[in-house]
Amino acid sequence: MLTLYYSPSCTSCRKAKAWLIEHKIDFEERNIFATPLNAEELRGLLQLTENGTEDLISTRSKVFQKLDIDFDDLSMSELLELIQKHPSLLRRPMISDGKRLLIGFNEDEIRVFLPRDLKRMELRKAQLKAGF
Repeated sequence: MLTLYYSPSCTSCRKAKAWLIEHKIDFEERNIFATPLNAEELRGLLQLTENGTEDLISTRSKVFQKLDIDFDDLSMSELLELIQKHPSLLRRPMISDGKRLLIGFNEDEIRVFLPRDLKRMELRKAQLKAGF
């Protein structure tokens, strides 16, 4: 089951949700402000990243700029505590199936969550459209 980690005010989050609904993909919604992630959940997401905190932390967030912290100097527990205290530090949307993590909304990249049979159908449609 997919989990969509989102913020209600986030445009990209609404696009990701609409895409999942349009493609009839079951998912759970998790408002990261109403229900902040605990340390264990954050560790799990970090393990799915390629670049660790660089992938998860939104350097454009007001909180990030206001805190003016060098995240490289933080211990893991300090980092997790800071994110729990300030969920707006997280980039969003985040979509995970427990094995993969997609951060942000990109219509090409989100297709990794399509079931195989649906991927085959879409590929076939594209081939027919291209005249193959």
